[in-house]
Amino acid sequence: MKFLNLTLPSPAENLACDEALLDWREEHGGDDILRFWESPESFVVVGYANKIQAEVNVANCEAKKVPIFRRCSGGGTVLQGRGCLNYALILRMEENPRLASISGANKYIMERNREAIRFATGHAPSIRGHTDLAFGHRKFSGNSQRRHKSFLLFHGTFLLNFDLSLVGEFLTFPSRQPDYRDGRSHNDFLMNLNLSAAAIKGALEKEWNAELPFENAPLEEISRLAREKYATPEWNLKFFHL
Repeated sequence: MKFLNLTLPSPAENLACDEALLDWREEHGGDDILRFWESPESFVVVGYANKIQAEVNVANCEAKKVPIFRRCSGGGTVLQGRGCLNYALILRMEENPRLASISGANKYIMERNREAIRFATGHAPSIRGHTDLAFGHRKFSGNSQRRHKSFLLFHGTFLLNFDLSLVGEFLTFPSRQPDYRDGRSHNDFLMNLNLSAAAIKGALEKEWNAELPFENAPLEEISRLAREKYATPEWNLKFFHL
């Protein structure tokens, strides 16, 4: 596996990068990839099928100029910003039977990520819901996946030292929640790991055996995908009026 530390200038480009890497590997093949990125600015990201008006405080976003984007994978709505570490795994399915199904991939990847966090913190978190990592009843990482024929994208966020009060300001209470949330507010449900990004990156690189840098990222395809898809209202406001 190869690692890629690549934070691009805009939210649209950073979201486009994960999909472009998946498409690139699907078309051309090659090694698995572990990518990291962080955003210095706040923005909302809804899951592929999320309805913005049900998940987002649109009025507050507009008032504070916090943009709303849509990603290519499922899962719930999140707020991105300083203090969040994002990662993406691009994995070949054909050589690993544990990735053959959505549930199998969830289990396999989450168990390895749990081991990485155990290594970084000295304590093993729990896998909660389908793809959450939590200490006790408080979540610090959420994840989702998208699958092609030969490769899958599995990506998510680790809350390191994020201002959790912002989540309730810009996101409504989610329309769907895991059982262990038990109706708690964002602030009572989420937690920060209070570790450095370098510590989490190092633990994930070790767990996934990501030893060599990934060079020659498809920057032109990332730029095109950001421009034609992730920066457009046709994509980001999809399902807004349903």
